[in-house]
Amino acid sequence: MTEYILAITTCPNSDATALAKRLVEARVCACVNIVPSIRSIYRWKGKVVDDEESILFIKTERAFQESLWNEIRAHHSYDVPEFLSIPIQGGSQDYLRWITENITG
Repeated sequence: MTEYILAITTCPNSDATALAKRLVEARVCACVNIVPSIRSIYRWKGKVVDDEESILFIKTERAFQESLWNEIRAHHSYDVPEFLSIPIQGGSQDYLRWITENITG
């Protein structure tokens, strides 16, 4: 049975569209939802940073997780990009089939 994941990354607002398109064009995911202008507060290099970013919700199969991470790492502007993976435990079978069809071609 195919396992699916929801992967998450954040990036500068100005990079979100290009990164999302690159991931879909590379066929490491079927879809990326961009939520613009979230506010992130985090510690970086000893300082507390208050920044606006976009969050990307990325739908793919677990088998493509490493390829997805490699694409993000290669094309992300951050030194340490966020990359989280959450298993999808259910959902529309038609939608999940669509994910597979749009990754594998």
